[in-house]
Amino acid sequence: MTPPVSQHERIAKMIFASVYPLYVNKVEKKGRTEEELLQVIKWLTGFTKAAIKKHIEKKSTFEELFSKAKLNPMASSIKGVICGYRVEEIENPLTQKVRYMDKLVDELARGKKMENILRS
Repeated sequence: MTPPVSQHERIAKMIFASVYPLYVNKVEKKGRTEEELLQVIKWLTGFTKAAIKKHIEKKSTFEELFSKAKLNPMASSIKGVICGYRVEEIENPLTQKVRYMDKLVDELARGKKMENILRS
């Protein structure tokens, strides 16, 4: 099942800086740290901590963020349901990448071990 096109467009135009604090809040509420969140985002995107912060400051959209990212080759091993969709079945590449990030943040917040989150 693939989300409607309008949802793909909405996700593409979403500002990463507006979602990032929600990620931080979600993981910190569950006893994880922003450092761990940055580690997860770095693993997925290939960005350094400084590059992630720069995207936040620039108010990059998810489209801009992922156009510059070097997606981890292990990202395709991220499986499961997020927002009612199986991430491995999402056909739109950008939406799938954003949902990969959502899934990793979810796993972090649920207390999964870091080596399992980072597929190592």
